Amino acid sequence: MPDKPEEQKDKAAEESKPTPKDQLVEVQHTVTIRGEEISYTVTTGTLVLKEESEKTGDKAGESEGEKPKASIFFVAYTRNAVDDKARRPITFSFNGGPGSSSVWLHLGALGPRRVSMGDAGQLLPPPYGLTDNPESILDVTDLVFIDPMLTGYSRAVVGEKAKEFLSFKKDIESVGDFIRLYTTRYQRWLSPKFLIGESYGTTRAAGLSGYLQDRHGLYLNGLMLVSSILDFGTADFQPGNDLPHILYLPTFAATAWYHQRLKGRFQKDLHKLLAEVKAFALTDYATTLLRGASVPLKTRAVIIEQLAAYTGLSIDYLDRINLRIEIMRFTKELLRDQRRTVGRLDSRFTGIDRDSGGETFEHDPSMSAITGPYTAAFYDYVRRELKFESDLPYEILNFKANEQWSFAQHENRYVEVGETLRKALAINPHLKVFVANGYFDLATPYFATEYTFNHLSLDPSLQSNISMGYYEAGHMMYIHDPSLAKLKQDLATFIANALPAV
Repeated sequence: MPDKPEEQKDKAAEESKPTPKDQLVEVQHTVTIRGEEISYTVTTGTLVLKEESEKTGDKAGESEGEKPKASIFFVAYTRNAVDDKARRPITFSFNGGPGSSSVWLHLGALGPRRVSMGDAGQLLPPPYGLTDNPESILDVTDLVFIDPMLTGYSRAVVGEKAKEFLSFKKDIESVGDFIRLYTTRYQRWLSPKFLIGESYGTTRAAGLSGYLQDRHGLYLNGLMLVSSILDFGTADFQPGNDLPHILYLPTFAATAWYHQRLKGRFQKDLHKLLAEVKAFALTDYATTLLRGASVPLKTRAVIIEQLAAYTGLSIDYLDRINLRIEIMRFTKELLRDQRRTVGRLDSRFTGIDRDSGGETFEHDPSMSAITGPYTAAFYDYVRRELKFESDLPYEILNFKANEQWSFAQHENRYVEVGETLRKALAINPHLKVFVANGYFDLATPYFATEYTFNHLSLDPSLQSNISMGYYEAGHMMYIHDPSLAKLKQDLATFIANALPAV
């Protein structure tokens, strides 16, 4: 029986679609990492991600039971002259957002090339550039930088809806399926495997620790979480949720210390200050917020005075905001008398607004400082050195994707993946976790991370699987040279300790 006209039209439209294909380019380079010259291969391009389908494909390049869904962009660095791949670790890396490409960890911390941009107070002018990265971890692990859907050059194939990838669940599935595909194509199933994510990328990494185990039987050796957030309830300043006010307090104090807004002994030693503020936050301050209006006025006055000493904010201001410091208002208030704002990602950075009277800054000065250098560097690097050509815009940060992101799976509750990580550790007790924290990070404050990991309900036998590092910088601690050197050493040590005994 012949097809109906509508069916014939749909069939013709389907057959006219271009067949998605992998686009890969390989180049050779060398880099010197801490005195050792390393030769490596860079594979840059896209792999077509497919899903199993009941419909049998009959087009060239389309396997039976598979339907192309997305073209995922990646950059992979593999060390040359490795005799046994089964002993060579491989690390899959991504950033967060959601809606961010992997460029930040790629060209800021881990890869063999690094953006030249300077640091807080010493930023370089455009057009910026790249330099070799002697603190790359390519000496201890191969690296695969993944751009999740609608970031970088990753796109849905013709005929597929990109929006369906913009959700907590689908994001983890698509990135996890890419990792499975890459691991299979490049024969790395017997290699020690690690994930490293930054910011929302840590949320993704924790989710992947469960998904990769449950769906693909892919067990990891380690997770490296840079500026971690696993429980969004620790960072959501909403009426009735006092937790962020408590957990952000040490970072508020660190910021005030950096900008010399404290007095006397509080301005002398950052680490002694933070230890004292943490103790105060967990005791007197937490109790005061929990008691609410029942707190006696004398007690309230004492707490306000202590808050002022720790944060550099005025007693009058703290009284008017009812003892509860909100992050965006803090970035505006701390240096208001100097007509300056402080950064959210890195509170060492300062910015200038049109006026000093508003409640929130016009832009995050720390985000503004990094956007130009990383964008220019990547566009030049990917064509000039990696030889990959595309006229698409490379989506460094896709704000539209961020705005459309769905957390439907967490409706009426905060996004939380700590339980996924706890279960992954229980199932795979060889899994190790390292967490990197910046003292001046107001996006994912270190005390909130400590709180989250202290509430995982891990079995005591697994507590030693978790380790943490601390850096005198912000969310992207690697833009600070001393912190980058320390981060490199911490990651290399972690990877070595997480490898199976020979």
